[in-house]
Amino acid sequence: MSDHTGIREQRQPGGSTRKSKAPAKTVFPMKAGAPIALPELPYAMDALAPTISRETMGYHYGKHHKSYVDKLNGLIAKTPYAEMTLEKIIEATARDAAKIAIFNNAAQAWNHWFFWLSMSPNGGGKPGGRLARKIEEDFGDFESFANELKQAAVGQFGSGWAWVVLDKGKLKVTKTANADTPIAHGMTPLLAVDVWEHAYYLDFQNRRADYVDAVIEHLLDWEFAQQNMPA
Repeated sequence: MSDHTGIREQRQPGGSTRKSKAPAKTVFPMKAGAPIALPELPYAMDALAPTISRETMGYHYGKHHKSYVDKLNGLIAKTPYAEMTLEKIIEATARDAAKIAIFNNAAQAWNHWFFWLSMSPNGGGKPGGRLARKIEEDFGDFESFANELKQAAVGQFGSGWAWVVLDKGKLKVTKTANADTPIAHGMTPLLAVDVWEHAYYLDFQNRRADYVDAVIEHLLDWEFAQQNMPA
């Protein structure tokens, strides 16, 4: 997948705006053979408020995500997996019951980072360009696509994820339980929505539908999704 350089508006004196380049978003900035590190967020901890508060980010990113990374490093130390990229670790352990702990922590480390990249303080609205055309081709219109994404996220029983993916060239909405991830199934993820309770409970309590609506309408980074589409 490609790196993403977004264009964001900056407020100027008098209320005008200008476009400026945002920092590049890298899907998972690590090299084979190097310890896996918790990547730095591409925005401030309170940048996604009020949908996702600073308090939620402190627990979700600062504790949950960090815990997956730390546990994974402990599990793969002095093993052949320590020489692999995160994606390769996931692929190598996805169907091996004896390696389920490695898979779960690797997949959750990857899923969470992809989720952070799937959002922007200037997200929401509707996509344009190639993604908009692909949505029309495979879903008919944006409203049908957005409704299917909402239903997947709200309808995921228990913990898990809702995804926008490309599968054999077709744009699809899918969902996975617990730590499962589309990259373990040969799909190309474009966007992710985390529906584990720790993603929203401090801000929305049991109102998962309201959280999902807010993420889709105000935070999803359609430009990042488009950059993940093969050329």
